[in-house]
This record gives sequence, C-alpha cells and structure tokens, in this order.
Amino acid sequence: MTVNVNKVVLAYSGGLDTSVILKWLIETYDCEVVTFSADLGQVDDMAHVEDNAMKTGAAKAYVEDLKEEFVRDYVFPAFRANAIYEGTYLLGTSIARPLIAKRQIEIAAEEDADAVSHGATGKGNDQVRFELGYLALNPHIKIIAPWREWDLNSRTILMDFAKRHGIDVPTTHAKPYSTDGNMLHISYEGGILEDPWAAAPEDIFTLTRSPLEAPDHPKTIEIAFEQGNPTAINGEALSPAAMLKRLNELGGQHGIGRMDIVENRFVGMKSRGVYETPGGTILRIAHMAMESITLDREVVHLRDSLVPKYAQLIYNGFWFSPEMAVLQNMVDMTQQNVAGVVRLELFKGNCRVSGRKSDRSLYREDFATFEDDEVYSHKDAEGFIRLNALRLRIQKMLEQQ
Repeated sequence: MTVNVNKVVLAYSGGLDTSVILKWLIETYDCEVVTFSADLGQVDDMAHVEDNAMKTGAAKAYVEDLKEEFVRDYVFPAFRANAIYEGTYLLGTSIARPLIAKRQIEIAAEEDADAVSHGATGKGNDQVRFELGYLALNPHIKIIAPWREWDLNSRTILMDFAKRHGIDVPTTHAKPYSTDGNMLHISYEGGILEDPWAAAPEDIFTLTRSPLEAPDHPKTIEIAFEQGNPTAINGEALSPAAMLKRLNELGGQHGIGRMDIVENRFVGMKSRGVYETPGGTILRIAHMAMESITLDREVVHLRDSLVPKYAQLIYNGFWFSPEMAVLQNMVDMTQQNVAGVVRLELFKGNCRVSGRKSDRSLYREDFATFEDDEVYSHKDAEGFIRLNALRLRIQKMLEQQ
C-alpha cells in the first residue's frame, strides 16, 4: 500500500481484471469503492454490470451511455485528421481512454473521492493514457494502479482469485484473450496471439464475417459529409453514434476491417494485437476520398505531414495536451469545405471508392481533360520544369568539374 485513501472511483468494465481489482481495493485499502462503467457501444452486455459491481462490494455503481459523446467528440475529430498509428492501427482503444478518464475525474469530484483506479497492466499503454488524463484534469488526484502493486501477476492467477471470491467473469482458461471493445473497434491480445507467427483463430472475431463467408455480390453505399464529418448514408441522416453503428454493420457483413498488427508500445516493447474496425475502415477511406476533391494540395500535404504526430499523441495518451489542442484546431480549419458525397463498393473484405462529388470541389474537368482545352498552355510546362531542374543541373555540373 502506497497511499491512504477514503474513497476510490474505479474504471470498471465488469471483466476479469476490474472485477478482481474491485474486491482487491476494498480488502487492501479498507475504503469505499465507486465503480464507473462507460457504455461506448462495446459488444459486451452492460445489463448486469451494475448488479455485478454491487455484488462484488461497490458502494455505488455508475453505468453511463456515452456513445454519442464518444463518437462526436473523440472518434470524429480523429477521423477528420485521418489519424492512423504506424500505418495500420485506427486507435480504437487509445481514443476511448481520454473520455473515460475525463468522466472518472468528474465522478470523483461529485463523490468527493480522493483517488481513482484503473485495470491497466504495468506493461501496457493504457496505464499511461489513463493517468496522463487524470493528472491533466486534476493535478492532485491520487492514483492506484493495482497491476503495479499486487502479486496477482497473470490472468490464470486472476481467474483463480475470482473463483475463490465467487466473482463471475467471462474470461476462461479455454479462451484467455484480453479484449477491449467500443463502437469503433474490438481488440484481442494474449493467449495464442502472443506468438506473432500464429494465425488468429477464426472464432475470436465478433464484429466481422470472414471475407470468405461474405456476400458474393458487392454492396454500394453513398456517404455524405459536411465539414469533414459523415452525416448521412444513402440519403438518410444519422447521428454520430448511429452513423458508426450502421457503418459497423455494413462493414461487418462484408468482412471489412480486420487487422493483425505488431505495434510499438509507448512503454518500449512490441505487442501483437488483432483488431476489428469495420466502420472506421470504411469511414477513413470515404473521408480521404472526400478530401481528394475538396482540399488544396499544399494544405493536404501539410496536414498529412502532421498525421503521424497527431496519431502518436492519441496513442501515447496526450489527448488533453496543449500540442493536441493546436493540432486539432489546425485540422478542423482544413475541414470547412470537406463536404459532398462519396460512393463506395463493399465486397469481401475490401472497400473501394467508385465516385465522389461536391459543390465545393477543386477538381476541374476542363483543366484536367486530355481533350482540347483553352485553360492550360502545354508550353508553360517547359519553363516550369527547367526552373525546378535548375538546382539539380547545378549540382550535377559541380560533380562533373
């Protein structure tokens, strides 16, 4: 025990780790524990989370539907930036942590709690994301990270602890995967997946069909955008959460959005994870297509040069940092004219752009045509090329002397 606390607010999923942590906090710190469970659209059944928390000893249990806030204020801003980590990861877990941390700190203030706790391990990124969020929002809050204190150092030991204390959790010895899900994605780690050569078993996937089992005919959809955000599918206006839900359904049916990644964790090690992000995969492809005709070239190139930094800030837990605020403001300035409709074809694990149109399009057929035109002099290209080649010519002449 490293701190004295009276009341703790625990980020509680109802899974193996946080169920054990709830009981462990009560026994170890002899304090009240208030649980907070965020409904971010995960596939897990939230119906019994409150009852399970109370049965395990919680003094009070918060279960809150944050789906609209999550998609509107966290997912959509990241997708306006086309954020992607190391070229593959769409940040499904990372982007959820700042919202959970923010609400946890708010509940701690409401409950007059002097500490917060989470179920992230001492090897993972989530401990950093949660705690950077906590301290950015309340510099004086006490933090309890059980995985850095206790000796329950494996999932097998945790499952045995849960059994001894009569705690009902979904993880079993037969499928010892660690999963994290929300409206944007679901991730799988641990077990056989710790071997990067081993293929992910088909039975772990929950959001997507195998592309082999997907429909034999493509599905064509149209996504409308306004200021960089998707607003409608096939002409039907949808709220942010309803939009992502529909895209998940469409992508899942057609086997879109599976990814097998070995990523570089912030704490210094490599980690293998398998992800399903069906709706996010479609959304990113559609958004980039919308930008292709509505964003100026130099604006695109400048913004794209900052995407790795933007994604790294999310991945590493700096959502509430001043540099993130600067980047988000810049990104949002670029999105004012990103409006129109993108047509996509979904087919057996693939999402292909087949059309895009916008009243604010910078694409001009009369400029781009290979037919006769009166707006572009081909002779102008010679001077343009020779001016750009001047420094290259000078370098070569120096080498030849």
